[in-house]
Amino acid sequence: MIKDKNLQTYLTSDVVNYYQYLQQLQPAEETLIKLLKDRLSTMKMLDLGVGGGRTTKHFFSLVQEYVGIDYSSEMISACEERFRSVKQRIKLMVGDARNLSQFEDNYFDLILFSFNGIDYISHEDRLKTLHEISRVGKSGGYLFFSTHNLQAMEKVFNWQYHLGWNPFKSYVNLVMFAFLRRFNTSVNYQTIKQNNYAILRDESHNFRLQTYYIRASEQIKQLEPIFNNIKVYSWQSGLELTTLSDMQACADMWLYYLCRIK
Repeated sequence: MIKDKNLQTYLTSDVVNYYQYLQQLQPAEETLIKLLKDRLSTMKMLDLGVGGGRTTKHFFSLVQEYVGIDYSSEMISACEERFRSVKQRIKLMVGDARNLSQFEDNYFDLILFSFNGIDYISHEDRLKTLHEISRVGKSGGYLFFSTHNLQAMEKVFNWQYHLGWNPFKSYVNLVMFAFLRRFNTSVNYQTIKQNNYAILRDESHNFRLQTYYIRASEQIKQLEPIFNNIKVYSWQSGLELTTLSDMQACADMWLYYLCRIK
C-alpha cells in the first residue's frame, strides 16, 4: 500500500530532520492569510500533515484554537520539541487524515493540508479523506490544500522538454529524466497524457515516495460533491488561476485549492 511505504519514509531521521527545520510559507499560503486575516482570530484550525511544524510557526498565534496532526509519530515528536516553549497554546497529536474520529462533527473553521500531504495516500483513501475533512469542518468553513499538478508532470515525461541551448543543463535534465523513467517503468508520456491522475515515484526524498499527481479539472470534480466556491492558486506566485485554460497552462508542479465546506 502507498500508506505503508510512504509512512516508513516519513519516520526516517533524515526526512524528519529536513521538515523540522523548514521555516517559510509558500506564496499561496501567504495568500490564504491575507484572504482570511480578519477572521483567523475567531477560527478553530486543524493542520493536517503538520510535519516538523513549518505551518505551525505561522498559524498558531493567529487562530483561536490550533490543532496539528501527522501520521508519523517521529514528525510529531520533532514538532513538539520545536514548540515546547508554547505547548500550552497548541495541541499536537499523532493522527491520520483518513480517520479523524477523535474530532467531533462540524468543529473546525479552517482545515489546512499543506506540502501535498494528501498526495501520499491511495486514490480511494484520498476520497475518504476529503469526506472526513467535510465531516469535521463546519458548514461554510474552509479547506486549503496543495497537490501535485499532473499537467506539469506531463511535460516532464516528454524527453524533448529537457533539451535546450545550454548543453550542461540539458545533460543534467536528461539524467534526471532517466532516473524518473527508471523508477516509473510502466509510465510514459502517452499514458500520462491519457490519464487524469497518476501515482508516480518522483525525485522527492530520492525517489522513495509514491506520489499522487492530478489535473486541476479532475481535482475540482473530486471536490464538487462536498465543497463549493472552489478556487485554484499558483504555488509559486500565490495568484488565483481563474479559468481552466489558466490552470492547464500553469507549469507549477503544485497547485493550491481553497474551497468552502457545504
